[in-house]
Order: sequence, then structure tokens, then C-alpha cells
Amino acid sequence: MYAILDKINSPADLKGLGMEELRQLCAELRGYIIECCSTNPGHLASSLGAVELIVGMHYVFDAPGDKIVFDVGHQAYAHKILTGRREAFRTLRTEGGLSGFPKRSESEYDCFGAGHSSTSISAALGFACASKMMGLDEKVIALIGDGAMTGGLAFEGLNNAGAGNADLLVILNDNNQSIDGNIGAMHEHLLKLSTSTSYNSFKESVWTALGEGKFRRFLQRWIRSLKSWIVKRTGGDVFESLGFRYFGPVDGNNIEEVVSALRRLSDIKGPRILHCLTVKGKGYPAAEKDPTTWHAPGKFNPQTAERISEPHLRDRYQDVFGEVLCELAAMDPKVVGITPAMAQGCGMTRLAAERPGQFFDVGIEEEHAVTFAAGLAAAGMKPFCNIYSSFAQRAYDEVIHDVALQNLPVTLCLDRAGLVGEDGATHHGTFDLAAFRCIPNAIVCSPRDETELKNLMYSAWLSKTGPYIIRYPRGMGEGADWKNAAFTEIPAGSAETLAEGSEIAVIATGPAVNRALEAAAAYPGKVGVYNFRFIKPLDEGLLAKIAGRCRHIITVEDGSLKGGLYGAVCEYLMSAGFPGVRVHGIGVPDVFVNQARQQDQLEEFGISRRGIEKKIEKVFEEEK
Repeated sequence: MYAILDKINSPADLKGLGMEELRQLCAELRGYIIECCSTNPGHLASSLGAVELIVGMHYVFDAPGDKIVFDVGHQAYAHKILTGRREAFRTLRTEGGLSGFPKRSESEYDCFGAGHSSTSISAALGFACASKMMGLDEKVIALIGDGAMTGGLAFEGLNNAGAGNADLLVILNDNNQSIDGNIGAMHEHLLKLSTSTSYNSFKESVWTALGEGKFRRFLQRWIRSLKSWIVKRTGGDVFESLGFRYFGPVDGNNIEEVVSALRRLSDIKGPRILHCLTVKGKGYPAAEKDPTTWHAPGKFNPQTAERISEPHLRDRYQDVFGEVLCELAAMDPKVVGITPAMAQGCGMTRLAAERPGQFFDVGIEEEHAVTFAAGLAAAGMKPFCNIYSSFAQRAYDEVIHDVALQNLPVTLCLDRAGLVGEDGATHHGTFDLAAFRCIPNAIVCSPRDETELKNLMYSAWLSKTGPYIIRYPRGMGEGADWKNAAFTEIPAGSAETLAEGSEIAVIATGPAVNRALEAAAAYPGKVGVYNFRFIKPLDEGLLAKIAGRCRHIITVEDGSLKGGLYGAVCEYLMSAGFPGVRVHGIGVPDVFVNQARQQDQLEEFGISRRGIEKKIEKVFEEEK
């Protein structure tokens, strides 16, 4: 079906192809990615835009000897296909299949794993320094998207690499910038000149002949000034100021330009950056027109571009968050919403449209988002900062140092908490309860349904201290009638008795509370169910009553057992003198969880009705 692609089993198979064959290969790669992702959903638009860059890198360089480091990783689909994983690509993001991101244990061509943004330059610098120290002849290339370039870690890597004169090539995949035609033509000419072997050889000869005198220094300053003036027209001056030689821009979707630029740059030493202009979603009209929607579109008909999605029988937690935030913003002009480039994913697009003055998208900058929120709070505002749980790990210091230490009323909403499904280990939000529970001044809670999320947000708005951390899962809610429910304050640290029991107490948090109720229904009067919506502060009064009545407690949480609700309950019972009570924990064990369907992951670790039933049955069996 694919005349050229079907013959590519490793990057070595690219080396004998001519330019026309490379163009055809790029087209076939796009067709194959679209075909596979239409039935097995993944990150589509980003990978379509990066096809020529990846083909060019593998055509010019010699991986796995040469190191190609990807940023974020969702643009690496063509890389996976070209490196011996063509057929396995059909299993992308499924249980036992390929990861949706580069993964060291998956292939020798994946030299560095990536699922979060802005890591590529720092990691590539590590490879470059190691190569130099070991005397290896390796090329090191970092491919970073323009969104990831906004992250602070990317600039830290640039600064270090430039100051250390590292032998490193950074390819900037810029899919969101238009360049004037004349400027582009001039820079194409400058690129050819400044990367040519003869030019660089001549330049070195001139500098050597001039020696270290004043005239050489004057000439160098004059050339740098002239080049800086020209480069400023495309924004390249920032890279030059960090010690990188800037080249470009080039058309990153033109395979001839890409190959030509990479060949010339491969023989130049030192820190250098190639600016490539690409189109996100390239080659698929629907994705080009709406790259945000087609970033991860789910299943679709590749011929008609009709997206195939199951109807939302219940509201998603992200949508509840977005609508409640709009209500609070209407009630209080001091309420603001902050997102690090996830406005659509977290449900904040309505606030952006209706109250743009109360909405801030700060780009892929989680650390900045939290400290920015802290500054707003210190000035008297009521910020709601929404970050995906796994990305919030990056802002841990800021939560401690800038918010909690100063006891500022920042509400931190952690979307996609717990197990998230097909995105796998890099995206699970399983560590937040354990990570944030130990922070002084922090309030940490997890709603059991949509109405409780609404009321916890309202309670956070009323709070005068912080951080007030609300975590909730990916996906649909329980079907609660939250829209008609009046705002009700929930006192911090208050748990809720849902069913009394004399033998076993199931203490749960988040939506797992509802599964516990379903599981305990078969044991009326014997198994109690308690909604510990606050992990911190813990409702110690209710916990003491439970421990005085039941010999067995089962804790249930969609998160790490170590340090989460299970840890909190065990710590209290031991310190309060309840040594006779046995605590059984249900949650995520001490492992990184690979990709699979979200429901299958919950079932695997017992965070489901059936899983809780099995645990209850086991406890009763042990008592016989």
C-alpha cells in the first residue's frame, strides 16, 4: 500500500533515497499516521507538522549513534515509524503496545524519554557533554516545539549550553509564526552563506590571520552588530544573546530545505539553533484549519474528517470547573483564572470568551503560573490556577515557597488527577496527594462528584488562606444535578458519613467514594462508607469514632498509596493509640503505570466497585 514506507525498517534504509523519493516518503508517512490515528487515537496535528524535520534528521544524521532528543514527544510519531516500529505503531497507546511518547526501554533510537515539555535542550546538553568527555564522535540534536520553548527549563538549558560553548544543534519547530516574504528570502540567502563549508573555513582563516589584535576585535564587534540587526527581524537575537548561532528561518515542511540546512549545520561546531517554520497538521486540511481540535482528536473518519466520539451522557469534571469558575468570576471581579496553555483542556475557554479580563493563559510555564497566582493573591485577587496534576509536579517549589509559606489564598485546581489511561506513565496524576499533603498551610481535597466540586470551589473562594488544592479526575462525573444545586460551603477538614457499619469501615476520597457505596450495598449494617473529601486536614474526630467501632478500615484512593489517604489514616491511628485496628489500602502501588484504558487501570488496582468488593470479601474471610 505504501510504496516506499513499507521498505523502511530502519533509518539506514533512508540513506539511498533521492529527493523525489523523500518527498513521497513524507506523504506516505502522513497517510500512515492519519490511517492509524483515525482508529487508534493519538496526538495527530503535531506529528503531521514535524514529518519533514524527522525524515531530514534521520536522512542526514546516523542514529542511534547520533543522539536525537525530542521535546514533549507527541511530535515523534514519524520517528517511531522510521525506527523499526512501523507495524507496532498500530498498537500506539494501547495496553502492551507502543508508548505515545519516546521511551528508552522501547527502542535504542529513543535516547531520552519525554512526556512533559521543555526538557530536550537540557537533556541534549547532557549527551553533548558526555560525548565530549568520553571522546566520542557523536552529533547531538534537540527538536523542540515553539510552545515548549516558552518553558523556563528550555531557557535554562540554552543559557548553560551557550555559556559552555557546547557542540549542540537545537531545531526550533515553529508552527505559529508568519515571516514576511522578503525577510524570508534574505534569511534563506544568509543561511546558505553562513552554513557553507567554504564560508566557515574562510572565516576561520581570516580570524587566524588577523590574530588577537584590536582590529580583529573591532571587526568581530561590527559583524555581530550587523548580524544582530538582521537577526532581530526574525526574533533570533534572543538566541544569539545566549551564545547560540542562529540560522534560519527555513521552511520546515520542505524536505529539500530541511536536508540542505541540516547537512550544512552538521559540520559546524558549537551551540547553534535552526529555526524551522512548519504547519501544525500539515497535509490534512481539517487539522491545518483547526490544529487545536486536531491536536488529539480521538477517532475520526480519515476521508471525511468527521470525528467519531461517544456522546457525553454526563458532564466532564473539566466542564464543571469551567462553568463554576465563570459563576464565581461573575460574583466577584477579583476572581481570575490562570492556565499554562491548557485553556481548552481544563475548561477555561468560556471564561476566556466571556470575561477575558479575568483570564490568563501564561503559556507552558507551570512554575510561573503558580508564582504569578501568588502575586495576584498578595495583591488582593482570588486566583484559580488550573494545572494538570502530572504537570503540577513541576511547580512544587513554587507551591511551597511562594504560596504556602506566605499563606496566600491561591486555589490550585489539579485536573487529570489519578490514573489517566492511554497517555501512560508521564501523565498519570497519582502523586499529588502524597506530595501536597505534607505542606504546611495547605488544604488538600478531592470531590466525590460534580456538586461537591462546585461546592469545594465555592469554599476555596471563601477561604482566606492557601494553598487550597482541589484535585479531580479525567473524564465524566457521576451525573449529579450540580447545575441546580445552590452553593454550599464545606468546612475544611469535614468528612461525611454515608453508611454506618459495625465491622468494616471503607474510607474513600474522590469518585472512589461512589464505588465504595456500590460495593458496600451488599453488607448493610456491617460495612460503613465515609467520604473523606479532605485529605488535609483530616477529620480526626470522625476517624477516631470509626476506629473505636471497627477493627478493619479499608482506604480507597485514585493515587499513590504511599503518603496519600492510606498514609494519613495509618499515621493518625498509630499516633492516637489505635494499634488494634488493621488498615487495608486500595490505590496505586509503588510503580510507574504504563498505558491502558483508564477503566482497565482502575480495575487493575482495585479502585472500582468490584475491586472494593473483593477487598471486603477478603477481610471477612480473614476474620473467620
